[in-house]
Amino acid sequence: MSLADIIRHAPSSETLSLWLEKVPYAAYLGIEARVEGDDILFILPPDDKLLGNPAIRAIHGGVIGAFMEQAAVFHLIARMETPVLPKIIDFSLDYLRANFARHTYARCHVTRQGRSVANVHITAWQDDEQQPTATARAHFLIDEALT
Repeated sequence: MSLADIIRHAPSSETLSLWLEKVPYAAYLGIEARVEGDDILFILPPDDKLLGNPAIRAIHGGVIGAFMEQAAVFHLIARMETPVLPKIIDFSLDYLRANFARHTYARCHVTRQGRSVANVHITAWQDDEQQPTATARAHFLIDEALT
């Protein structure tokens, strides 16, 4: 089954797992997702291959950025009426504190979606959602429907 075929199904924890398995980098990072009511919680499990600073066991900043960008893409796909594979236009990331080698979580919020561009806000945290470790804003081109 292709990614386009999987995307046509309403997002559930099962379909999100299938989506994530079809994207090699998401699979490499080990990204997981859970549907919680109308929201999606993205999870980055700890793994030594993701460390950027082994002395303090901190996850590499690029991994956090990639995790948040992947979360934004999958969140946007899940929320769109017509299946579209978003293309990144711009991604701006603010690191607020270190992400240590434990579970990292992310939630996304579509701040605006037009016919050809969508804006998504992403927040990542570890122990307390009220104390984010990073926030990001992403802009996507969304004008080409999947066939």
